[in-house]
Amino acid sequence: MAREQWSSNIGFILAAVGSAVGLGNIWRFPYVVYNNGGGAFLIPYFIALLCVGISVILLELVLGHSTRGSAPLAFRKLSEKYEWIGWLAVISGFTITTYYMAIIGWCLYYLVNLILYGFPTDFTSYFFDDILRSSMGPENIWSFSTGILASVALLWLINYVIIRSGVKNGLEKANKLLMPLLFILTLILVLRGITLPGAMDGINWYLTPDFSILLNAQVWIAAFSQIFFSLSLGYGIMIAYASYLPKKSDLTTNAFAISLLNCGYSFLVGFAVFSTLGYMTYTTGVPLDEIVRDGIILAFVVFPKALSLMPIGGFELAVVFFMALVIAGISSSVSIIEAINAAVMDKFGISRKKAILPIVILGFFGSLLYTTNAGIHWINMVDYFTSGYLLPIVGITETIVAIWIFNGNKFIDYLNNLSDMKIGKYWKISVGIITPLLLLGIVGSGILALYDAPYGGYAWKYLGIVAIMSVFSVLLSFFISKIKKGGVKTKPKR
Repeated sequence: MAREQWSSNIGFILAAVGSAVGLGNIWRFPYVVYNNGGGAFLIPYFIALLCVGISVILLELVLGHSTRGSAPLAFRKLSEKYEWIGWLAVISGFTITTYYMAIIGWCLYYLVNLILYGFPTDFTSYFFDDILRSSMGPENIWSFSTGILASVALLWLINYVIIRSGVKNGLEKANKLLMPLLFILTLILVLRGITLPGAMDGINWYLTPDFSILLNAQVWIAAFSQIFFSLSLGYGIMIAYASYLPKKSDLTTNAFAISLLNCGYSFLVGFAVFSTLGYMTYTTGVPLDEIVRDGIILAFVVFPKALSLMPIGGFELAVVFFMALVIAGISSSVSIIEAINAAVMDKFGISRKKAILPIVILGFFGSLLYTTNAGIHWINMVDYFTSGYLLPIVGITETIVAIWIFNGNKFIDYLNNLSDMKIGKYWKISVGIITPLLLLGIVGSGILALYDAPYGGYAWKYLGIVAIMSVFSVLLSFFISKIKKGGVKTKPKR
């Protein structure tokens, strides 16, 4: 069976950018910049982009393109004993997708309610009590938010339709529609935001540099972490996507384009967020540092409240904002699911249509936990272990095995033969030394934090369940890698 291909390079880039641009770009990046030295944070951020982001994307692109396989097949072609690395990436991606779909479901359900009923009077109570129907702790897993459940079911169906349609007619066409629409919606938010009274004060808060904070090691870890996770590294996505590229494709130029577009979008969103929050400060008189909150609170409470204060156009902008969240979420979710689907197709030699249905069914049932009244608590815990431990482990093993065990110089020659933009020996250092050391630092800091106190104040019995799930994921990746039945037969390339 001939491997599918993108119909154009721009289609590939839009799909890859769609994978990288997700919910975190909109609600997390602006806060991370603000909380880590403002404009000064951009120094370690762009250093991280050059040293880790572009370098690791190059590694994943060359792995997928040279082996013409998904993550497990790519590592199997290096050596059968390292196939498990690819499966750990896939399993981590599957775990993340189950709760990521629930978060997109929050956005979709919020959007529907906003259109039907307008702004609430109490944004905090509305989100936690009416939208999520959130319980006080992780115990209440038997009651569901029917609105979130219905939204998640619809989102899995949308992903199923897109991926079942194939690379050209599904992934490529969807992203050619979604990505331009997302950028247009974002520009609307930015242009309206910067014209509001108090907008420049908010932007100054966002970008005013505090260079003294650059002496803080945690700021540098935050910058490198933001780059690694926002570019969708460690999921096996870029490996699978690169395997669909034609043989003569400029991987180096593509890596720069994907990385810069993703980071540029994140930076742009910050102007929309902080200009609007500056208007909120101007209107209410409450200082910005008392308004700004990270993540969920920023997206579902603070920002909608700021928009509601506008005398005209606030409702329309809120609709635009939540539409942007849903689009960003879908463009990312289809990429993770495609990485899983490609791995299953390669392993068992089955068609796309046969592979995607069981993945979506299992994924939907996996998402059910996060649609319960305790869903937000389980999302916090599972995300902490998956993003904080499993993905860094994938990154560490991926870089060490590819660069040092299987001779990174061959990858350098491969990349340089395809591009006029040449890379040198420094690439091996950034991928083979800097990246694994950084990821070890992320894992180590997480372990120390857990040693001091349970994450988020959750009882150890709940954290233990999630920790066991993490260990099970590693063992499962070993088990699947040993399955011989129906797989693509390959000979190791050394």
